[in-house]
Amino acid sequence: MTSTSLRALIWRSRIAEWWANAWRWVLMAAAAAAVVYILLEQNVQNAPMTAISLSALIIAAVITRSQPLAIALVAMPGLFIVQRVGLGGGDLSVSDVALAAAFGCALLLGERPYSLPLRRMLWLNLLFQFTTLFTVIVNPFPANTVEWFHAWLLVSGALVVGWALGAGGQARLALNLIVATGGVLAVVTLVHGILQYARGDFAAVYLTWPFEMHKNFVGTVLAFVAVIVYINPDWFGWPKRSAAVVFWLVIAAVLMTQSRQALIGLVIAVLVAVFRRRATGRSRFMLLLTIPAAILVVTMVADQIASQNQYNSVFQRLNWFREVYHLWRESPVFGHGLRYWYNDTTLFQPPQAELEVLVTAGVVGLIGFFVMWLGMVVVLWRVDPRFGTLAVAVLLSRLTQGQFDLFWTAVQVSIPFVIAGVCLGALAREERGDAASFRIDTRASTERLGLRST
Repeated sequence: MTSTSLRALIWRSRIAEWWANAWRWVLMAAAAAAVVYILLEQNVQNAPMTAISLSALIIAAVITRSQPLAIALVAMPGLFIVQRVGLGGGDLSVSDVALAAAFGCALLLGERPYSLPLRRMLWLNLLFQFTTLFTVIVNPFPANTVEWFHAWLLVSGALVVGWALGAGGQARLALNLIVATGGVLAVVTLVHGILQYARGDFAAVYLTWPFEMHKNFVGTVLAFVAVIVYINPDWFGWPKRSAAVVFWLVIAAVLMTQSRQALIGLVIAVLVAVFRRRATGRSRFMLLLTIPAAILVVTMVADQIASQNQYNSVFQRLNWFREVYHLWRESPVFGHGLRYWYNDTTLFQPPQAELEVLVTAGVVGLIGFFVMWLGMVVVLWRVDPRFGTLAVAVLLSRLTQGQFDLFWTAVQVSIPFVIAGVCLGALAREERGDAASFRIDTRASTERLGLRST
């Protein structure tokens, strides 16, 4: 057979394969178009975003036959979207829907059994959920019960999703999707900032496109992306130069948001990376990067204090802390219930992690919160540093952010726990691969020696 006829035969086989799979793409396009059409014709809250979200899930469901974890992978960019969707009259964000769909996919199609570190993380979260169950019983209102399940999904659900992707061999792709989404968000932030600076306005950048996003939201989620590319573990596989470019791009966007908690969280992540420099390769000189960040944060806080403006963020938080403290004294043991501010529009979500847990779940819930976080850090610190360092850094970065602003929010909690789950899943996959290789090598050695196992 000549080379020309062989080439023609290869092309015919490829065309036949493409034609055989054409029905899948037709189905996906038709389903997406139908969803968009139907929802836009109904009185649905935020119909365009709802239609796009459901379309993405339908497409991922079709791909699931060839890629079992397609839904979980498609959900990675969706974790960044805080826009609300009008499904069942509930107050759900796109991030919530994406995480729930990915969790279902991970439960049904993910690897088993779970590794020991993951099981310990899940048990620690279950302990915290048990301590907050008392406030659900003592304060029976719908938002309290719903938020109890929601908080569990944000932690355990995110861990399971990340672990399924890592153990299923999709760790690098999952993190790439997170970094790519964060990179797009960083570019949009920079464009907004440049246009704003050109008008002579050097205030913090609040995004208005593609939808409105608060500066602290943008800053904190971009900080997670910066941590990934800064630590850049060897199994992630990014070239150092590419990782450095993305890191500084994201850092520039974070600076434009002027999010103080994001900068402080990044400082903590850098300290973790330098402390475990044998695994990360980061020099002590990287600590010099934390000095300008610390000076910037101190300067911004000092300027707000010096202004004596009782409505800026510093004085507002001090007033909120006093109000929350007086509210907690009314129910110190079990708290007022998760999302208690839904019942009274004059109340608000406490802008600090431990304070929120204390006033919502009482002293009992706060003890569970401390045990959960301490236990999780210990578990991750003890695993292989090649995998555990990124997980520890991103979770400690989130906990640090929560000392200065809202903690229990969908995107800022789920993304770091997904990343931690990916790290643990990738570790489990490597360990299983090493064990399988060891068994194969042992079997080959015994056969060369003329031995047979019985």
